[in-house]
Amino acid sequence: MVSVTDQSVSRTSLWGGRFAGGPAEALARLSVSVQFDWRLAPYDLAGSRAHARVLAHAGLLDAEELGRMLAALDDLEAACASGSFRPTVDDEDVHTALERGLLERLGTLGGKLRAGRSRNDQVATDLRLYLRDHARGVAARLVELADALVSQAAQHVETPAPGMTHVQHAQPVTFGHWLLAHVQPLLRDLDRLRDWDKRTAISPLGAGALAGSSLPLDPVVVAKELGFTTSAANSMDAVADRDFVAEFLFITAMAGVHLSRLGEEVVLWTSQEFGWVELDDAFATGSSIMPQKKNADIAELARGKSGRLVGGLVAVLTMLKGLPLTYDRDMQEDKEPVFDAVDTLELLLPALAGMISTMTVRADRLAAAAPVGFTLATEVADWLVRQNVPFREAHEVTGKLVSLCESRGCGFDDLSDDDLRGVSPLLTPEVRQVLTVESALASRTTPGSTGPGPVADQLASVQDKLEGWREWTAQRVVPR
Repeated sequence: MVSVTDQSVSRTSLWGGRFAGGPAEALARLSVSVQFDWRLAPYDLAGSRAHARVLAHAGLLDAEELGRMLAALDDLEAACASGSFRPTVDDEDVHTALERGLLERLGTLGGKLRAGRSRNDQVATDLRLYLRDHARGVAARLVELADALVSQAAQHVETPAPGMTHVQHAQPVTFGHWLLAHVQPLLRDLDRLRDWDKRTAISPLGAGALAGSSLPLDPVVVAKELGFTTSAANSMDAVADRDFVAEFLFITAMAGVHLSRLGEEVVLWTSQEFGWVELDDAFATGSSIMPQKKNADIAELARGKSGRLVGGLVAVLTMLKGLPLTYDRDMQEDKEPVFDAVDTLELLLPALAGMISTMTVRADRLAAAAPVGFTLATEVADWLVRQNVPFREAHEVTGKLVSLCESRGCGFDDLSDDDLRGVSPLLTPEVRQVLTVESALASRTTPGSTGPGPVADQLASVQDKLEGWREWTAQRVVPR
C-alpha cells in the first residue's frame, strides 16, 4: 500500500467547475483511493500513451504535441518507478496524481490528453490491464506449486499409502497418485484463468463516461495497442461491467479452497498420529514455550488465507448486486479485494511450493499403514465378483469376514483356511492372492486409477500440460 506524501502542491482536480467550493474534508477523506489504486499507475500510463496516439490520428494533437506528450509520459513513468514522483494528500486517485505529473511537465498541453475519455472507462481499462498482467504471475506461481507436487509424486509412483474416505482408511493407493490428486485442481485453476483472460481481453477505453465520444477516435486501434482483442460492443456495459473482477475473485477463491485442502492434508500428514511426512526446518516453525514443537504454519496459513479470498469474492458480488447502470461510486470497492487476492496468492504460493518440494516423505510408514483398517476388504469383494458372485452377496460375505477379524483382534493374514470356509464356502484359499497391498495396486490398471502404470501415465500427462502453462505465463499481454 502506498502512503501519500504531504508535500505542498497546488491541488489538481478532474472535476469541480460547477462547484462554488471544494469538498468537505470528510468527503475528501472518504473519496480518496490513491493509497491503494496507485499500483495501477503503469497501466494508466500505458493507456495514456495509446490514447495520445489516437488523439493525434484524429487530428487533435499535432506531431510536435504528440512527441512532447509521449516523452512526458515516458519521463513520468520513470519518475513513478524510481519513486521521485509520488501521489500527495491532495490527489484523489491515481488518475488525478498522474494528470498532475503531466501538467507539471507539459503545462496546458497536458490537459489535452483528457479529451475523449473519462475516469469511468479509464479505470475499467486500467484494472483489466492490471489483472491480465498479474493473472499470469499468479498462474506462474500455481505452476511452481504443481511442479513441486509432481516432483514429489515422481518419487512415489509405487509407494503404497492408505487412501482415505471420511478421514478413515479405505483402500490402498500410491502416494504418487495422492499427490497428483492435488495437481489436478491446480490445472483446473489454470484453465479457468486462461478462459477468464479471453473474456477480459475487451477494452472499455473509448466508452467515455457511458455514451462513447463525439470525437473521431478509434477504440479498436487503442484496444489492439493495449493488447486487447477488440473494444467493448456497448459503451454503457463497458463502464458498468465488473464481471471480470468477480470472475477473477471466484478463480482465486477456488484456488484458495484447493490450497486450503492441501494445507489440511499436510497438517494431518505431519502430525504424530500420522507421521507420514516431515517438513524441512526452513519451512516449519517452533513454539515459544514448547521446545519440541515443529509446526506446519505454512499449511495452516493456507487454510486461513482461503477465508480472505472467499471473503473478497462475497464482498464484490454483494457490492455489485443492486447497482443501476452505468458507473456508481460503489465500484471503487472493486479494487482492494482483487489487489488483496493477487498479493495473498503471490505470497502464499511460493511458500507452499517450497514446503512441498523440501518435505521428506516417510515411505516406510506409509507402506506399513496401507493395509491397516482392513483396506483390502474391497479386494476380497471384487475377487468374489470375478468368481461370478453378485456384488451384493460378495459385499455381505466380506463384511462378515471383517467382523470375524474385529472380534478376534486380528487381520486377514491371521485367518486359517477353515476360518475362511467358516465365514462362507465361497472363500477358498485362492482368495489369499488378493490379500496384499502390492496385488491390490497392481490390479488398478484402468486410466486414472491408482496403480503404478496409470500413475506413471498421469505423471507424464501432467508434466506435458505444465510445460504448456509455462509458455502461457511467460507471454506479455500489456505493452511496456
